[in-house]
This record gives sequence, C-alpha cells and structure tokens, in this order.
Amino acid sequence: MFELAAEGFKSVFEQLVACIISIRTRDEVTLPTARRLFERARTPSAIGALSVRQIDALIRTASFHEGKARQIREIARRTAAEHDGQLPCDFDVLTSFHGVGPKCANLALGIGCGATRIGVDVHVWRVTNRWGYVAAATPAQTMVALERKLPKQHWVEINRLLVPFGKHVCTGRLPKCSTCPVLDMCKQIGVTSHR
Repeated sequence: MFELAAEGFKSVFEQLVACIISIRTRDEVTLPTARRLFERARTPSAIGALSVRQIDALIRTASFHEGKARQIREIARRTAAEHDGQLPCDFDVLTSFHGVGPKCANLALGIGCGATRIGVDVHVWRVTNRWGYVAAATPAQTMVALERKLPKQHWVEINRLLVPFGKHVCTGRLPKCSTCPVLDMCKQIGVTSHR
C-alpha cells in the first residue's frame, strides 16, 4: 500500500481497495493486481460502473477474488451514492463496509489521509510480541497496547517497517534469528527453534 501511494494511488478509496485486495494475498501479487484494476478504473464511479464479473477478471490473481470483487464494487457504489464519490477520512464510515476491519481502515486512513493510526496485521502482532515490546493475545489487543506505548510519530510507519521484516526475517515459523539486526534487543518470546 505504501508503494502504491508513492506511485500516486493515495486516495483513501484507492488505499482501501488495495488493502482489500491484499488480504491473504502476497505483496508480489497485490501490487500488480491493484495496478491492473486502477489502470482500468480508479474512482468510485468508474469501479462501480464495472460489473462484479469485470472486477473479478481484473483482480483474479488475488486470493478470494470473487468475494473481493463483490466487496470492492459495493464500496465503490456506496461511496458514489452516499458520499458524492469522495470517501471521507472517517474510521466509522470505512468500517461500515462489509469486510473492512480496523487494520484496513487504519492503513487507508494513515496512508490516504495522513491520519495517525496503527495498522496491525499478523506480522506487526507477532514481531512486537516476540520482541516483548507488548504482550497481547490478538492483533486487536496489540493495536490497543501499541497505541498506549508507541510514540504517535511511528504509528503509520510501524506497519511499513514490520510487515516486510515479519515476512522475511522474523517469520512465523523458524525465524532467522542468526541474521536478525535487532536480536540483541529481542526477548524471543515464543521462539522455540530458529535459523
């Protein structure tokens, strides 16, 4: 999502759609998939004018693409109808859409609106808990704990930094502790074996 914003896809609507595409989909698939959709249609009215089948064909490489196509079209149509085609920077509005939870809403608001929000996914949850920075059983609880402890200037940035770190170094299974640049600060909570 940060890379898409750097390419000019930074409206809260584009960021929300990109986040939906990204759910349970690898970054190397998400980026070209979102680009393909936005090359065809970028605005709520343009995407809303496409059929679910057309959207599905454009995002077919994403996991669970059929459900996401319906979801994206519904968000586009509601945005056009209820918000004059301009999705507001409002957490309650974003989470009113089917399938949009705190992670996607916070990321879209943080990247698309410049709001100070924390997007906690499985990587941010795992890494911050493994480090011992917070102790929380779920991503939602981790978000609350981070909001209490992490300085606000790092709230948006934590996702951009820790998602790739969690995917490539501090992995769920067999983390690469031998090459970790912050091993001396990590409590390795829950790590029973590593590389």
